[in-house]
Amino acid sequence: MYSSLSDDSAKTPTVTRRQFVQIGAVGAGVLLGTPHLWAQQASQPSPPPKPKTNIDDALKVARTKYSLPGLFPGKVVHVQDAQAVTDGRIVPSAVERMFARGLQELTGQNSSESFNLLFTKDDVVGIKVNPAGAGIISTRPEVVDVVIAWLLGNGLPKQNIIIWDRFDMMLKDAGYTPERFPGIKIEGLQTMVEKLPEGDNADHSAWLDKDGNHISAGNFDQDVYYWADVEGPKDLPYLNQHVFNGKYSYFGKLVTQKLTKIINIPVFKNTGNGVSMATKNLGYGAICNTNRLHTPLFFDVCTEVLAFPALRDKLVLNIIDGLRGQYEGGPMPAAQFVYDYNSLFFATDPFAADSVGHKLMVQKRKEMGIKVNEHPRYTEYLRYAERLGLGVVDPAKVQVRHV
Repeated sequence: MYSSLSDDSAKTPTVTRRQFVQIGAVGAGVLLGTPHLWAQQASQPSPPPKPKTNIDDALKVARTKYSLPGLFPGKVVHVQDAQAVTDGRIVPSAVERMFARGLQELTGQNSSESFNLLFTKDDVVGIKVNPAGAGIISTRPEVVDVVIAWLLGNGLPKQNIIIWDRFDMMLKDAGYTPERFPGIKIEGLQTMVEKLPEGDNADHSAWLDKDGNHISAGNFDQDVYYWADVEGPKDLPYLNQHVFNGKYSYFGKLVTQKLTKIINIPVFKNTGNGVSMATKNLGYGAICNTNRLHTPLFFDVCTEVLAFPALRDKLVLNIIDGLRGQYEGGPMPAAQFVYDYNSLFFATDPFAADSVGHKLMVQKRKEMGIKVNEHPRYTEYLRYAERLGLGVVDPAKVQVRHV
């Protein structure tokens, strides 16, 4: 049944060989952000001044028929199947049923018609996963399996499919390998040395070239960037994890030059009192030099980065993987707060999807006895997106289909 957003609507997985916490508390914060700092600011009477950005550059570019909020503004389909996670394992046949039902409910058309609505057989499709926290709360390969089977079954060549994320080592740890996905390209925008050598004469050749540049610098398009009047630190640990410092966050060349369409498959988890779902998976996953942005801009980055044509005009489908969810401790993985949710969410509009996800996350956190800060600052980025014409988040206009 349909409802407006204003209406009410486990077993712990094991950890893979390289546990995410090996990065350490500091490293994990640099990679995924420090929402606790932002949360402290949100409790203050007024937010810090917002730095200037180049958002106006993005807004000047004409839109296409696929531009956000996509073909179905404000529409979100929530599919649940109690059999999706059974005895701690993902059941592929259940995921297949959920995908077929969700896609049809979203588009109103069958499998092949839905494909033709969103893609052509000449498209190069990037599947953006969230591999952070492998084995705990990362995008499940079983969901990606179903998406790939749908694309291939409708005539998209295998060589035109790329599974991607920002960090190559996280992809590997989460099971996105050539062995697991034969014939499918798997691409990280950057590499990172997990433990930097120490000392004045330390050898950094594993990640720095002879000119002192990060070896992944060439993977980013210095002609397409998100600029914010905030400096990135110049120390080696930051450069190792973020490729560049300064005031520019460059988009990956994969996004600007290779992909013609994007399917976004984030996970259902919190980030402090907000959510780390559809918009954050791309807002912080498609550019470099991001940690400088968390404190002064945080969620606004999700809105403004998605306003750039490299994402705005290519993102055609969002599928939030809620087979398992995490209601506390995010964005870092925290197994003690992970639960079987048996859900998938479908939308062309990532901001509508996040508005639904945020409401459901708040409900879950309250059910589990978490003290929730419901300051409107945590959802202002969604309303900001609506003002920019990127999404529909007004509860009276968002239509949620629960099946």
